[in-house]
Amino acid sequence: MDNQPIDIAAYVAQVGHRARAASREMARAATAAKDAALKATAAAIRREARTLQQANEHDLQAARAAGEDPAFVDRLALTDKVIESMAAGLEQIATLADPIGEITDLRYRPTGIQVGRMRVPLGVIGIIYESRPNVTIDAAGLCIKSGNATILRGGSEAIHSNQALAALVREGLASAGLPQDAVQVIETTDRAAVGELIASPQYVDVIVPRGGKSLIERISRDAKVPTIKHLDGICHVYIDDSADLQKAVRIADNAKTQRYSPCNTMETLLVAESIAAKVLPELCRIYADKGVELRVDASTASILAAHQLSSVPATEQDWHTEYLAPILSIRVVAGIDEAIEHIGTYGSSHTDAIVTEDYSKAMRFLREVDSSSVMVNASTRFADGFEYGLGAEIGISTDKLHARGPVGLEGLTSVKYVVLGSGQIRT
Repeated sequence: MDNQPIDIAAYVAQVGHRARAASREMARAATAAKDAALKATAAAIRREARTLQQANEHDLQAARAAGEDPAFVDRLALTDKVIESMAAGLEQIATLADPIGEITDLRYRPTGIQVGRMRVPLGVIGIIYESRPNVTIDAAGLCIKSGNATILRGGSEAIHSNQALAALVREGLASAGLPQDAVQVIETTDRAAVGELIASPQYVDVIVPRGGKSLIERISRDAKVPTIKHLDGICHVYIDDSADLQKAVRIADNAKTQRYSPCNTMETLLVAESIAAKVLPELCRIYADKGVELRVDASTASILAAHQLSSVPATEQDWHTEYLAPILSIRVVAGIDEAIEHIGTYGSSHTDAIVTEDYSKAMRFLREVDSSSVMVNASTRFADGFEYGLGAEIGISTDKLHARGPVGLEGLTSVKYVVLGSGQIRT
């Protein structure tokens, strides 16, 4: 499509019109048909593994020629492991309970009517993402199971991979008697298509941006369609003065070093001053052995210097920064009040944890820290749809309306009120 000029507005309108029509069919699709489509797509992915890797090689060659770094190329690659993970993920989604049509809170009113709420699809979901072609399958699978249609706009760097994957999804939908237009990939790499998509509420009900901060900021600024998003993952662990120190070291180590790039990795460690001298030397030796750069306040610097551990002074900007790298900010605080204040000032409402054996402080932290996930005595790395038992996630939301935290099947649905009567009229 990119070899010749096209009318982007007309093209996106055409895709949107087809998605809207498909969404009506998907909303009434039987669970068995949706599950059959997911399983058929999984089988097609395994069957066409070599074909997928051939398409992916075009993207990998272009990425290398463009001078992209090894981490970027690694995210782009459809290895045997990634392909099997995509297929297994679809099969797992097929085993999840179908939320659509569920009626809850049904109760009688004095008039004799029954009032309840039914779970329904959102309609058409636009998903804009970068790099990882496996997102094409994750997003398609969740949207199919939740009875939605979706328009996928992956990054230009994965265009061949995404188109090959979308073709297999369409095959799976068709085999189950579902509309192939329920999953469409934008076939042009022209960025104007994104602008058209996010400004088309007549076709799209919600936009989910997945990618770097600049992408999400642009979508948030320009979209005329509601978005489900998070901008930053500035996650904190606070080690309280009543913490089990052995437990604290394990959690703070894992929260930072298990993986550096995810949005749920700890970026700032807060430590109560009464136990700082006990816990920081042991913990920071672990960080030093793993090559983590420590950016610290004056109190932490003094403690580390006494144990011949190196650090650099933290700046005000460090407390605001999501590193996504082996860099950690550390601050000693007076206690839980100052820790909560720091998180409220510098946090991004993503994920924050306290390590404590004091029940009252744990409950205070849960109530007062205003984040989409708040944890007691657990690593922030658990803030993930799979770990929460959602099966998978389409992203993490730090917004307060509609969905918050990891967004799984239920986050891709809404509710409507239903009323059951037996001839009642209002007087």
